[in-house]
Parts: sequence; structure tokens; C-alpha cells
Amino acid sequence: MVLSRRWSLLLIAVAVWSWLIWPRFLLAIWDDDRSWTVAHGSAFFWIHVGLIAVSLAFGTAVGVLGILGVRASRHRDR
Repeated sequence: MVLSRRWSLLLIAVAVWSWLIWPRFLLAIWDDDRSWTVAHGSAFFWIHVGLIAVSLAFGTAVGVLGILGVRASRHRDR
């Protein structure tokens, strides 16, 4: 599969977006009182930490694909 330069840049933008948004969400979860209550604290906190970790992993993978696509498009243009 060959990615165009535009699609590659979009993938990089999605990765940057993920890395800007999800750590801030983690801080919001950390500051949320529901993360530390006995009734639902453990499940609430760890489920959200898992979601954040998976989202950052996907964001990283998408970003790597975008970077590889941009690099490949530079070589094709030469």
C-alpha cells in the first residue's frame, strides 16, 4: 500500500492529537473523586487508564505509519 503525502500528514496529525488529548484526560481522571472512592474507585480508575494506554498505543502506531509514509513520499519524489 502506498500512502499519499496528505494521508501521511493526516496520520501524523491524529497521532499528535492523541498525545495532546489523552494525557490531559488522565490528569482529569486522576483529579476526579470517583477515582479514589471505595465504591467504584479501583474499577473507574483502572478502566480509564487502560483506555488511555490503548489509545496512546494506537496513536503512536498511526504516527509511525504517517512518518514512514512521509519519508517514503520524499523518496518517490526524487
